[in-house]
Amino acid sequence: MLSSLVFILKDNEVLLIRKKTGLGAGKVNAPGGKLEVDESAEAAAIREVMEEVKLEVTNLKKMGTLKFQFLNGDKLALQCTVFKTSTFCGEPEETLEAKPFWCDTNKIPYSEMWADDVIWLPGALEGNCFEGKFVFDGDEMVYKKVNWMD
Repeated sequence: MLSSLVFILKDNEVLLIRKKTGLGAGKVNAPGGKLEVDESAEAAAIREVMEEVKLEVTNLKKMGTLKFQFLNGDKLALQCTVFKTSTFCGEPEETLEAKPFWCDTNKIPYSEMWADDVIWLPGALEGNCFEGKFVFDGDEMVYKKVNWMD
């Protein structure tokens, strides 16, 4: 399955969501979701941000790619393109899918997020591009590898 995430930045803050439904429900993450048939990662990112938090985003910059394998259940494999932007229109709104909140980039609640986020997100927010591979068994991360790009 292909997906995208968008980290929306404003001054020293990043827009995060508490996910209400689907994979990762209850966890903190960035807005994003699955690509539709024949949809690019960037188009999906723009659409998902609008659906989840009612913001119009532009000028997305690719930060990296995440590949996940989940060993439990249906053994889901997921590839996620991660973007960032500081160009948006509107104010974030809560929806059926997500409750958005602004968070200081130095106070990101990693303990409420997927276990891999603390490994790659700090470097990504500093402007470093990356490729990450992670394997999860339930909520437990059993494999991790991140390659940082120039």
